[in-house]
Amino acid sequence: MEKKDSLLKIKVLPNAPLQVQGSVELIMTDGSKVVIENPLLCRCGASQNKPFCDGSHAKIGFKG
Repeated sequence: MEKKDSLLKIKVLPNAPLQVQGSVELIMTDGSKVVIENPLLCRCGASQNKPFCDGSHAKIGFKG
């Protein structure tokens, strides 16, 4: 079976993270690769789990 390229959809949630729809391949600092489905990506800068959202935007009152 051939794997088809798929487009990612990215939605900016008001005062919250980026909502990615689709599979994202990340290359870790040790060179390993991991595939994440539908991640929520931090855009406030306060997450302790970057690049992923951990809800810190609500605690700091992020507007954007």
